[in-house]
Amino acid sequence: MPTITVDKAALFKELEREYTTEEFDELCFEFGIELDEDTSQSTKPEDQAQPPQLKIEIPANRYDMLCFEGIALNLRVFLEKQQLPKWTLSPPKSGELETLTVKEETTQIRPLVSGVVLRNINFTQERYDSFIALQDKLHQNLARQRTLVSIGTHDLDTIKGPFTYEALAPEEIKFVPLNQSKELNGKELMEFYDKDKHLGRFLHIIRDSPVYPVIYDSNRTVLSLPPIINGNHSKITLDTKNVLVEITALDKTKVEIVNHILVAMFAGYAESIEPLKIVSPHNNESREAPDLTPRVFPAEVDYLNQVTGLDLAPEEIAKLLAKMGHDVKQSSSDKNILDVAVPITRADVLHQADIMEDYAIAYGFNKLPRFYPNKSSAVAAPLPINKLADIVRHESASAGWTEVLPLILCSHEENFAWLNRKDDGTTAIKLANPKTAEYQLVRTSLLPGLLKTINSNKHHAVPIKVFEVSDVGFKDESQERKTRNERHFGAAIMGKTSGFEQVHGLLDRLMLMLRSIFITREDGLKNAKLGGYWIEEVDGVDPTFLQGHSAAIKLNIDGKNHTIGVFGILHPSVLQKFELPYPVSTIEFNLEVFM
Repeated sequence: MPTITVDKAALFKELEREYTTEEFDELCFEFGIELDEDTSQSTKPEDQAQPPQLKIEIPANRYDMLCFEGIALNLRVFLEKQQLPKWTLSPPKSGELETLTVKEETTQIRPLVSGVVLRNINFTQERYDSFIALQDKLHQNLARQRTLVSIGTHDLDTIKGPFTYEALAPEEIKFVPLNQSKELNGKELMEFYDKDKHLGRFLHIIRDSPVYPVIYDSNRTVLSLPPIINGNHSKITLDTKNVLVEITALDKTKVEIVNHILVAMFAGYAESIEPLKIVSPHNNESREAPDLTPRVFPAEVDYLNQVTGLDLAPEEIAKLLAKMGHDVKQSSSDKNILDVAVPITRADVLHQADIMEDYAIAYGFNKLPRFYPNKSSAVAAPLPINKLADIVRHESASAGWTEVLPLILCSHEENFAWLNRKDDGTTAIKLANPKTAEYQLVRTSLLPGLLKTINSNKHHAVPIKVFEVSDVGFKDESQERKTRNERHFGAAIMGKTSGFEQVHGLLDRLMLMLRSIFITREDGLKNAKLGGYWIEEVDGVDPTFLQGHSAAIKLNIDGKNHTIGVFGILHPSVLQKFELPYPVSTIEFNLEVFM
């Protein structure tokens, strides 16, 4: 969850009361946020050297509380010291809206844009710092490090509309970047900021594109190169009175959420909110942004009361929801329905369940009645596959093996090359944008995790006997989600001898527990209806194992025989890649066939 630091004295002034740390902590809890630290109680020299600060943890989906203004506003409304403002757009005094024309070429790189104009805004140093900090928080959180949305803010008095949003070759874009004095083109800018600790991490978003997005005014002055940096010409200062906000994006929903949050948090410092006219000639679209109309959700009175255990009248419910910023009216068509107008700040409200949560918060979670929901017939019970897995775990542990829980993600090499296996491209679920080379795909076998665990513990005395009962993942085009999980059992033993007989013994014990009798290969092939299992040498060569020292596990199910797994002594090349000093034997088989 994001942690927002606010000035303690300034916040208490807004709340019109001095709170003790315990009292404010309780207020935060009641509202659904958390006081992480009050620096006035800290003994750290760096905390004592500055005015007391409150560090408040905010839910990740409450974008309206990512700055001082949002926290103060929401708490004031919750404490019924004010009502949530009703934000409205005002026409410009000149009668003509500022216009931003979107060129067709932007569809190649960053096609969506929105914006707004804040007129006669009054900045102080604190407000200015909060304005910049909110943009950074939105970039980090909702905008996913500027990949989905990026914000540019400009001193409107230094530029002249109409504006154009274009996409040009890097060499054609020339301007002086923010807080610089030298003019650079797009290519030079990438080289200049390559080592920059702050901006360098965003360059990859557009660096390899044949065109870069850019916003010009009518004099061909560059406003910004989204999502990297603004131009120095239009930078805002404490003296700025009229602010143009432009927002470019890949996500249609998020671009408007960002616009709404900026307007709601800082329109209180401005004289008026003017819409920006967005014109897209290539698709014959023209609109005015932002749309500040609240979203209306129907909420059932019976549902709200039933889930919370309350029995309040619609009027009382409306009063409580007003503490969370909602404007509520009774439906004209149904007395059991409330029409809840959700403000532009509450992008987290998506369903009447979210309204029910706000209702419970406003009433007070600690005051909700305790009762057993007698209308519910749901009784918790483990899934059959989980119950079976627990039985297998218990038996394996009783046999002297230690359970391990490696991660389900692994590298491509660990899953394939290190086990001498080839990737056919149709089996493994691969991450589209892996953060590190260590986690590139969902494992298709339990062996990499078991062997890495042994490697991390090879300083212990041998033999080391470990097992795991967990899921592996496969691509499966027949499934709606195109993938499927499969519950496997896997075990590995490293010792001064191969340990082949020990994994064989573990297999026999588990099969006995699973009520699958041992039969001969001849009986199994002759009579498929005869239930049971047998082992036979692996067909051909399995490069994971030492040749001639591996066996397939066969099982008769529903009149057919199936290969459910394999066990054997690992090939020396596998041991070398996983840096294991002694021989290792492993077993792995599919548990789901026993369901």
